Amino acid sequence: MSMVFRSVIRDFLKLESSSGILLLIAAIIALILSNSFLSENFSHFLHLDISFGINLSFFPKSIQHWINDGLMVIFFFVIGLEIKKEFIEGELSMPSQAALPIIAAVGGMAVPAIFYIIFNINEPDTLRGWAIPSATDIAFSLGVLSLLGRRVPISLKIFLAALAIIDDLGAIMIIALFYSSGTELLPFLIILLTLFFLYLCNKNNIQFIWIYIVLGIFLWIFIQEAGIHATISGILLAIFIPHTKTTKQESLLTSLENRLHPWVAYLIMPLFALANAGVYLGDVSLNTLLKPIPLGVMSGLFLGKQIGVFLTTYVLIKMGYARLPSGASWIQMYGVAILTGIGFTMSLFIGNLAFESEIFISQMKIGVLVGSFLSAVLGYLLLNFKSSRN
Repeated sequence: MSMVFRSVIRDFLKLESSSGILLLIAAIIALILSNSFLSENFSHFLHLDISFGINLSFFPKSIQHWINDGLMVIFFFVIGLEIKKEFIEGELSMPSQAALPIIAAVGGMAVPAIFYIIFNINEPDTLRGWAIPSATDIAFSLGVLSLLGRRVPISLKIFLAALAIIDDLGAIMIIALFYSSGTELLPFLIILLTLFFLYLCNKNNIQFIWIYIVLGIFLWIFIQEAGIHATISGILLAIFIPHTKTTKQESLLTSLENRLHPWVAYLIMPLFALANAGVYLGDVSLNTLLKPIPLGVMSGLFLGKQIGVFLTTYVLIKMGYARLPSGASWIQMYGVAILTGIGFTMSLFIGNLAFESEIFISQMKIGVLVGSFLSAVLGYLLLNFKSSRN
């Protein structure tokens, strides 16, 4: 791996760690507001309609909808750019490098879903949330890992980043396949036509950003009209952003990623946490935590994630198809597997798509917060203990 690429990775990890701190602060603020005398005002503010005088079906209405269906499209767009770049020139560009994080991510998505299904198999209304514990929050998990500084080899951080990116890709596919309503034919045909124009732009290496913005807006509109969730438009648009350098300038993909990443890390993700992490804790008891949704989410994140990631990693390495990240031990790998149980952003996002009932959404949030907190604390303590003894 070149020194330039390692430098880019270090800058990326530094940005994610600081974003993780902002996410934590935003989540704490949301919890404080939701459990104070300002709770009703806070809820009323999030549900204020902002329509700019446009009353169309695809147009988000409330502030919360603008964040979840508007700003989060940019979040998914940047995720898409990162995924594409990783497959072209990053850790996922060679099969030998990609095998370990890809298989680990698959295991880390399947086993948590099984845990959730076990506790909700007899509850048809709650079974829809099976995908909630399947995703890893890249900002939080890398943020916790970064607290250990140089005591943790950078190879482990790159492994965790690659795994989280694959997790995000899996979550995006799940949203498209399982959390979108029936597709309408006419909007679907317009989507295909828009994608064809994007393909032509990519094939001819067109670097003019406004063409992609206009076509991206078309995608955003008609994807919603087709019954598919709005955020998928961000991923589809990212696929067609060219990554071919012109003369000595950086590619359009790299330029957009560098420009948008700070906005996503420092503004959009904290805003999402502020708008979605708040839950009233006054009625929370042991009985609440033992309900099917919180129990399924907590066990999926805290147990399912570490079992799925570590078991698949162990088997793959022992069979000789991959090797441990350089400089890392099995205990450190297990600590990273625990950290993948920090779900937060994507788990909350999927949970909001899975449920309409406010009761179910509140239970989901409690499960995500507790499961993510336990994973963060235990993962950090184990890695810190191991690193301190080295």
